[in-house]
Amino acid sequence: MNDQPKLHKALHSVHLWGMAVGLVISGDYFGWNFGWTNANFWEFGIAIVWIAVFYVMFALCFTELAASIPQAGGPSAYAKRALGDSFGFFTGYLVLVEFLLAPPAIASALGGYIHFLFPIIPSLYAGIGMFLLLLLMNLTGIKQTARFELFVTLIAVLGLLFYLGLLSPYVSMDHIPSLQSLPSISYVSIFTSIPFAIWFFLAVEGVALAAEEVKNPAKDIPKGYIAGILTLLCLAGMIYVFTASVVNTKELAKIEYPLSYVLNSLYGLDSVWPIIFTFIGLFGLVASLFGIILGNSRLLYAMSKEGYLPKYLSKLTAGSIVPQNAVISGGILGIFCMVFLDTAQLITISALGACGMYLFSLVSYIVLRSKEPNLDRPYQAPLYPVLPILAIVLGIFAFGSVFYAEPYLTIGVFIVGSILGIGYRWNQKREKSTN
Repeated sequence: MNDQPKLHKALHSVHLWGMAVGLVISGDYFGWNFGWTNANFWEFGIAIVWIAVFYVMFALCFTELAASIPQAGGPSAYAKRALGDSFGFFTGYLVLVEFLLAPPAIASALGGYIHFLFPIIPSLYAGIGMFLLLLLMNLTGIKQTARFELFVTLIAVLGLLFYLGLLSPYVSMDHIPSLQSLPSISYVSIFTSIPFAIWFFLAVEGVALAAEEVKNPAKDIPKGYIAGILTLLCLAGMIYVFTASVVNTKELAKIEYPLSYVLNSLYGLDSVWPIIFTFIGLFGLVASLFGIILGNSRLLYAMSKEGYLPKYLSKLTAGSIVPQNAVISGGILGIFCMVFLDTAQLITISALGACGMYLFSLVSYIVLRSKEPNLDRPYQAPLYPVLPILAIVLGIFAFGSVFYAEPYLTIGVFIVGSILGIGYRWNQKREKSTN
């Protein structure tokens, strides 16, 4: 008899909307603006539209997978079922790359916003302090975690609407160069800005990592996930256009608190509005950091249960039914990366893991449609097989852009993954020989 406790089923569609938006909403507050380093408004805009179209296509396919196979491993579970054990491991590893390196990037920006409010506090220490606080909060249980995530997400969305309202009196299309005034559109600039366009939507698929804790996966996952994607598309478009229409985009290219900087430029250092917005904006960063900590802990838990990672990571605490070791281990690695890598590198590597996982998930989706035609599919994506094939083509270009931006880091990520994969296979053979 298996007496090991199981995860609580406590989530509804509104919680999943909160997770989908909350996981990503920090991407509206910072990080995307690095795309303006080498690209102008139109070049980066093309990259954002490209990635937005890809994410809509991916979301429709991924929703079908998540509703049909509601397991905490998410993409890892889909790839294992469709393509076999090794693909399940490597897909899970790519999600770990995404979900373990995104939190330190967000924590770095969170520290920057706190430093903006309180210059006496160093941004690094502020970021680490908030990281540790949210780790502790993730140990309280899924009900409390989901409620807090929904609360901070709602405030973060209101913060962005507040920002757009403050910008509206200053919006002028004169700040945006006309296409005729540009010498040409650089495809290289579009290509290199794609990783930062991904940051607008990165980690939205983390909803699937909480699938085992959803009360009615067939109904709630499609509703919550698709509503979240639509919300993020609207916010990203408005933030991008409004911001570009009030400032010189090159001014924002390397700033970790771009929205507060914009308000300071418009209203002056003595104005109370940038301070109020920055305080509200902290909730956006907290929402993403908190939600991704939840997501990476559930992934570590699921991969441990599958035998991909050490068993201690799947141990649940008796009271709160939380994978405590997974939460703490992911946090320690995140803080280590936060100290030794800069924000742009963390964003790029996270995007690398995401793009690789997207491609494996889309291939798994096509294979499962053929391999298991009778699988119960409460939701089915339209336009099969055209939709997933087009998504794969767009995804390959996105993956190539990340490789082009950081070739050595990309190679390093795949070398580490290969070493871990060899170790996993060796351990499997050793266990079989001893049984």
